Amino acid sequence: MFDRRVGEALRDLEVGSDVLVLTWLDRARRDVLSVHPRGDPDRPETGVFSTRSPDRPNPIGLHRVQVAAIDGTRVRVRNLEALDGTPILDLKPVLGPESER
Repeated sequence: MFDRRVGEALRDLEVGSDVLVLTWLDRARRDVLSVHPRGDPDRPETGVFSTRSPDRPNPIGLHRVQVAAIDGTRVRVRNLEALDGTPILDLKPVLGPESER
């Protein structure tokens, strides 16, 4: 749910739209620079910038999602890969060749 003060910013968001959600991965470790992808120790360690690990020097998450419902300042989405309570930094529309925004 967004703060009431930014409700106007949600005005033209539509159900079914694809948006990018930027999150702050607040539970991520910033000192981890390499990981075993997907936590699988049988896979070789890989630099975090080549993985989807939440642990990274600057833990900003980027998630392409679809808007499922809007009720006031509550926006429900599909396919968000984040833990409940993860802070949301911003929403951005997914732009395509036909976009005028």
